Amino acid sequence: MIYIGLTGWGDHDSLYPPGLAAKDKLLQYAAHFPTVEVDSYFYAIQPRSNVEKWIRETPPSFQFIVKAYQGMTGHERGPIPYESKEAMFAAFLESIAPFQEAGKLAMVLFQFPPWFDCRREHVAYLRWVKARMGDVPVALEFRHQSWFSPRFYEKTLRFMEEEGWIHTICDEPQAGEGSVPTVLHPTDREKTLIRLHGRNVHGWNKATAGDNWRAVRYLYRYNERELREWVSHIEALKKKTKQIYVLFNNNSGGDAADNAKQLIDLLGIEYTGLAPRQLGLF
Repeated sequence: MIYIGLTGWGDHDSLYPPGLAAKDKLLQYAAHFPTVEVDSYFYAIQPRSNVEKWIRETPPSFQFIVKAYQGMTGHERGPIPYESKEAMFAAFLESIAPFQEAGKLAMVLFQFPPWFDCRREHVAYLRWVKARMGDVPVALEFRHQSWFSPRFYEKTLRFMEEEGWIHTICDEPQAGEGSVPTVLHPTDREKTLIRLHGRNVHGWNKATAGDNWRAVRYLYRYNERELREWVSHIEALKKKTKQIYVLFNNNSGGDAADNAKQLIDLLGIEYTGLAPRQLGLF
């Protein structure tokens, strides 16, 4: 099964009729795609009431990929708003429990920051995180090139396989230490995650300064040739892993939804079990 979706459901204007309230967007989103990344978790662990609402608004087969809270991945500068790391992880696990109970949790994505390089203490932290998450499926995305340097390439992949991490395969600009290559190697036979960030090399580097870094970094539209490359990659990956989740994160210019639909067409996928389309008044 190939699940194709987007990182979040709020900012994709081409999917929604004008004036649609933010609270109604997930229901409309689920008429187009079978999966989504819940990126709001990165900024704050969500109340269970939100999770229960999202579960009600999506079809039975819909799958959520929850992005780990920033305090869990070391993005948050300063003290975490919990009495301990253990308490923070416990709060997160309690929050995502309804997703699990409903059979709608595909995985939790741990995307580590660019300064999380390949060193002994970081490997130890990954082991601690994996133990803390128990039997929850967890995906790992690196953003420092050292993990896939010639010295550590094989060791990194073997570590993920042995520890039970789902490999997050990335498509992103090759822009020095703060980016990783596309490594087409699944580490889990059940699930693999692919995140397509765009290929805006200039924006990736420029984005490190200023308040609008996100808008600059992910401004990119994949062309058909680039998407066909991913059709070939996905067909090859299907032989090694049962479920492939593909998320488009190139939404600075509103391109993610269109590119995701293009890829669905190129792969010849016709999803069943989506939410019914909401018709406008005219």
